[in-house]
Amino acid sequence: MCLNTKKVVITGAPGTGKTSIVNGLEKRGFHCFHEIIRDMTSRAKKNGDPSAVVSNPLVFVDDSLQFNKDLLKGRAEHFKNSLHLNTPISFFDRGMPDVLAYMDFFKQTYSKEFIEACESHKYDTIFIVPPWKEIYVSDNERLETFDEAEKIHDALLNTYTKFGYDPIIVPKNPVDQRIAFVLETLKPL
Repeated sequence: MCLNTKKVVITGAPGTGKTSIVNGLEKRGFHCFHEIIRDMTSRAKKNGDPSAVVSNPLVFVDDSLQFNKDLLKGRAEHFKNSLHLNTPISFFDRGMPDVLAYMDFFKQTYSKEFIEACESHKYDTIFIVPPWKEIYVSDNERLETFDEAEKIHDALLNTYTKFGYDPIIVPKNPVDQRIAFVLETLKPL
């Protein structure tokens, strides 16, 4: 068990380029835990009405609370798995507080267990990638409009701040420069 592994979240609203950053970090040899929501959304859409274009993937599931619990559980598993790595840094494509930020955005209520899960799984550093209209593209799993992406960004900032984090904004630059920014910022750690 390597408890000294730094746990670093790369988060942001849909279409901000965060997954490109995570993929680039992985190509450079860093251990990365990938986003699980796209697969969950894709599976949920198969069981719902795929012709209904909406921004909330929860409309495709029978039990939205269970969907969010499963998402939180998956991210908790990533966190727990990071405790057993012998590496100085683990990167996460989204963290547990993202679940609450999205629930806030979609005006869903959540119990104390959601809050306690976020409080008991603390990350070391949070990077947030801001909305960037010039690179924004929606697709089959990214259902939000750019306006919604901006509001989700605000929800993410608010949620992470509420849990005591000071999110670091990643500049709107090409992917390699964004990766360099993340790595340079982490050097003092």
